[in-house]
Amino acid sequence: MNNAQMSVRVGLFFLLGLALIWITHESLSGSKLGRDNGFELTARFATIKELKAGDDVRLAGVTIGAVESTRLSGRHAEVVMRIADGIAVPADAVATIAMSGLLGSNYVSLTLGSPDAGLMAAGGTLRSEDTPDLNTVVSQVGEIGRKVEQALTQFTGALGTDGSSDGLITKLNGMLDENRIKIDAITSNLELVTQRLADGEGTLGKLLTEEDGYHELVAAISEIRSAGESANTFMTEAESMITHLKSGEGTLGALIYDEEAAENLRLTLTNLQQLSNKLNSGEGTLGRLINDDGLYLEAQSTIQKVNRAADGLADQGPITAVGVAANSLF
Repeated sequence: MNNAQMSVRVGLFFLLGLALIWITHESLSGSKLGRDNGFELTARFATIKELKAGDDVRLAGVTIGAVESTRLSGRHAEVVMRIADGIAVPADAVATIAMSGLLGSNYVSLTLGSPDAGLMAAGGTLRSEDTPDLNTVVSQVGEIGRKVEQALTQFTGALGTDGSSDGLITKLNGMLDENRIKIDAITSNLELVTQRLADGEGTLGKLLTEEDGYHELVAAISEIRSAGESANTFMTEAESMITHLKSGEGTLGALIYDEEAAENLRLTLTNLQQLSNKLNSGEGTLGRLINDDGLYLEAQSTIQKVNRAADGLADQGPITAVGVAANSLF
């Protein structure tokens, strides 16, 4: 191989390398071949989070285009996207800037939206939502860590584990030292009580250890339950009785709720009162019999005379008996 052929080959490899470098540069910078194909869509964000031209645009995770350019528009950052032909983007799709991984690049993520919302027209502006980036998340985690550290410091100070005299543990230790005798006495009493319970002493101990006591308790509970049921039955009957009374049924209901019966009862009581007043005042035959002793004495004397006349009639004949009777009476 002569020097001329070698030079030609070296030149061809050099040109091929330049072509590959240019193609790679164009691909990474977003200036892809055939960039005029597809249609543009725009989205506005508070920050584009290092998004650059050439990054993917994905709909439900599927790549449908790329970021064509980024620019400022007032107090917002605009992202111009080029979507491939034949891709239907819903009109209510929401654009967010997502990360492909902790070390990966960012991309624009579009939601599917609803099927009845229609389609985005070329050159339209998508709705967008700002999401926290990795730096924001790390900052928030750091802030949470500082707050947790402050809380732990305050908790440690409150417990007194740092040796402070105002700590909770220090106060508890002092309280235990001051009441150690009482605590020991309480502990001893508790041990004695538990031992008596275990030995079956006392009512509670018998309930815990003896089956007869348990059965008696169950029977007592059954009786209490039966008494409760009887009380419920009585209350039901009482309510029924009250209902009947309110409806004016029966004699008592009529007396309570029937005005005519109540009026008759009042008249009867009035008459009885008047009668008793007359009897007390000695008016009438019955009143005189009750209050006048002379009538009683006269009646008693008449009865005695009748008895003597009857005795005389028994001893004498009929004619004589009439005379005796007349003399006895008159």
